Amino acid sequence: MRTSPPNSPHIRGNWRRIGSAAAATAALLIAGLGTAAHASADTTPHKVTAKAIAAQVAKAHVQYEKAACGATPKKGFAACNALRVTGGTTAFMEKQAALKGVAPKTISPKAATDDPTGYGPSDIQSAYGLADAAAANGSGETVAIVDAYDDPNAEADLATYRSYYGLSDCTTDNGCFTKVSQTGSTTSLPSADSGWAGEESLDLDMVSATCPNCNILLVEAKSASDANLGTAVNEAVKLGAKFVSNSYGGSESSSDTTYDTSYYKHAGVAITASAGDEGYGAEYPAGSRYVTAVGGTKLSTSSNSRGWTESVWKTSSTEGTGSGCSAYDAKPSWQTDATCTKRMIADVSAVADPATGVSVYDTYGADGTGWGTYGGTSASSPIIASVYALAGTPGSSDYPASYPYAAAGTSALNDVTSGNNGTCSTSYYCTAKSGYDGPTGWGTPEGISAFTG
Repeated sequence: MRTSPPNSPHIRGNWRRIGSAAAATAALLIAGLGTAAHASADTTPHKVTAKAIAAQVAKAHVQYEKAACGATPKKGFAACNALRVTGGTTAFMEKQAALKGVAPKTISPKAATDDPTGYGPSDIQSAYGLADAAAANGSGETVAIVDAYDDPNAEADLATYRSYYGLSDCTTDNGCFTKVSQTGSTTSLPSADSGWAGEESLDLDMVSATCPNCNILLVEAKSASDANLGTAVNEAVKLGAKFVSNSYGGSESSSDTTYDTSYYKHAGVAITASAGDEGYGAEYPAGSRYVTAVGGTKLSTSSNSRGWTESVWKTSSTEGTGSGCSAYDAKPSWQTDATCTKRMIADVSAVADPATGVSVYDTYGADGTGWGTYGGTSASSPIIASVYALAGTPGSSDYPASYPYAAAGTSALNDVTSGNNGTCSTSYYCTAKSGYDGPTGWGTPEGISAFTG
């Protein structure tokens, strides 16, 4: 990590949100969905056998909450689709328990914890071969996060996350962190929203975890409309960001090709977009041919040489990473899968399963309880945007979504070959296999070489 802050960027002054904290616990409770039982676990710190740990893990129950912020949006908007682990055990807790020789604890629904219960920076960097690059690269690069509405606690929560993990300060004062509206204003910000605040915390923390030396630019759209989120993307590029992450999405429409050229066609900029959290099916802007569509995996520790293993993230028939063949967007020249004649989703992937989720610190609103374990392709999109940043500034005329295709089939990517996100008539659209597949693309990063021009 760096010992001094990087130079600040030159700043002048409802799509469905994919995968952050739940915002509607009260609604869930009213519906009878917020009190699902979770498995009990022996939390006494006595020594137990590996067999006993395995049995305890097998019994663990993970409960999910979904946020109800615009679940049925009007045309031209998108809804949030938030996920986090609220009960049971996470992969990180199982790993820590095994190391200590004790049984893993469980998380009670809505419980605040004093310490993280999900993967942190060292886990993400280890899983994706990024430790050396994260220590040496990223200074002077800016990763932009585009979301809707304001998170009033964004900078303070980011400071807590970075302090806990021993990362250098990233603040407005030292030029590392900047928060603006979609017009570039640092003072006239959108109205606050607790659901989107959790999303913003997740995104900011994943940039910090993956590229701790990077500057971070948070651009807040005034609403979750297609036009406002797209305008925020344009503002991020205008302010100099060469890496822009979008953790939102919605149903495809015939307007998408217009949005492509209006908002997402930025040569020389690596723009990433979450593939979606509702299982098999294409979403936008992941369907844009100008962005890197990012799928989601289940990430677990392993005794193999890598130390980790991954499969397609699928929690249920309606919850898992998105994928599919676009109905509207033209196929980019660098994408050559056999059957889809238009844009195929995804290109690459990273951790997204809430049961193997990442630690996030968020304190805004009723659901901002401090440390939480989050999932969704909202986690994988900023991770991949940050890997691009570690790899360096893209070529000025490049669309960096093409970069992983040039590295396809090499050791620069971890090929994910197991799991599915639903049923489909063309197998690779929804089922992992050797080589390219829809849910995970060409795989997950193994270092940065697949993300350079």
